[in-house]
Amino acid sequence: MAKIIGILTSGGDTPGLNAAIRAVGKTALGDYNMRVIGFRDGFRGLMENRTVRLDSAALSGILTVGGTVLGTSRDKPHKMPIGGKTMDMTDAIVDVYEKNNLDALVCLGGRGTMRNAYRLAQNGLKTLTLPKTIDNDIPGTDVSFGFDTALTIASEAIDRLHSTAHSHHRIIVVETMGHRAGWLALGAGVAGGADVILIPEIPYSVDRVAESILQRTYSGKHFSIVAVSEGAMSDDLAARRDEAETALAQAKAAHAKAKEEGDKETKKWAKSAKKKAKALLAEIEAEIMVSTQSLTRQLEELTNLESRVTILGHVQRGGTPSPADRLLATRLGVAATHMIDEGVHGVLVAHRDNKIVPVPFEGIVDGRNHVPLDHPWIQTARSVGTALGD
Repeated sequence: MAKIIGILTSGGDTPGLNAAIRAVGKTALGDYNMRVIGFRDGFRGLMENRTVRLDSAALSGILTVGGTVLGTSRDKPHKMPIGGKTMDMTDAIVDVYEKNNLDALVCLGGRGTMRNAYRLAQNGLKTLTLPKTIDNDIPGTDVSFGFDTALTIASEAIDRLHSTAHSHHRIIVVETMGHRAGWLALGAGVAGGADVILIPEIPYSVDRVAESILQRTYSGKHFSIVAVSEGAMSDDLAARRDEAETALAQAKAAHAKAKEEGDKETKKWAKSAKKKAKALLAEIEAEIMVSTQSLTRQLEELTNLESRVTILGHVQRGGTPSPADRLLATRLGVAATHMIDEGVHGVLVAHRDNKIVPVPFEGIVDGRNHVPLDHPWIQTARSVGTALGD
């Protein structure tokens, strides 16, 4: 009997999603005569059993289309808002999976989607994930689809900002996405010829950034481009966050131990300590969200150069996917379908050393693909004279 595949997209939209959906569908239909069911709007649509039949007609003409034809959401199976409450809808999702007689569920998403797919796998569902994110922060894979398109958009933005910076003798601070990984800012900064690149992996000193800009001014270059990842932090802010995260981890450990031993006093103290640490972390995260604007003001004060900030935002993940992202998404989708036919599940379908391989969720599900400090892109940036704020 032919297998039945379910597929959904979860998290933020990313260029290449439709290419991946198309690849899974066309391979399933053409190579194995499988039936493909799309679930609308991520895990919420799965829970509500909102489906669309992905036949040849539905898959036609979507390769170059941005976004996702299935729709998406950030809902989590175990923490889903229902009627004003947050509920665990895992059992409902298992029921829908069984009602549709699914043999596998393909989830297109980032780190959060992989964690959700892993939880569903622990509840008996045969899940696979494909790595999509412009942040390129998914562990277990060399690259995720969507990153190349975003890198191109961010690089072109830096190219265009050079004109204004040069004409008006300004500092232009341009913020890219990336969350806590600096791949996008680093790649676009090197490709676009940024004079300073700031990424989360390397906490920066505002004074050193200003000094590097002033050195350019003394040498006759009266403008500078500063590429900043949205998660980049000053060394002071990074130290405060590390301290708060350590305090939270210690409070959680103390709470768990006290609960196990029945120590009510310690449990009460640990609960309070957890609350305080979480509140402090929330304050620090709020500072990080506006740190690019703060940096821009500080640089203007320290250098006496007019400074402007440009936040690229969602424009980085919109529009037609690049040929490289279409190719990668198609390869991943085809390989995922072959894996399903072979009975492989509980894996991230990853790109490693130009090969598509299954990587088990265990061991990677809680990780993050940070930029290694010895990465060639960092070495390249330093060699061409780009300041990294350290």
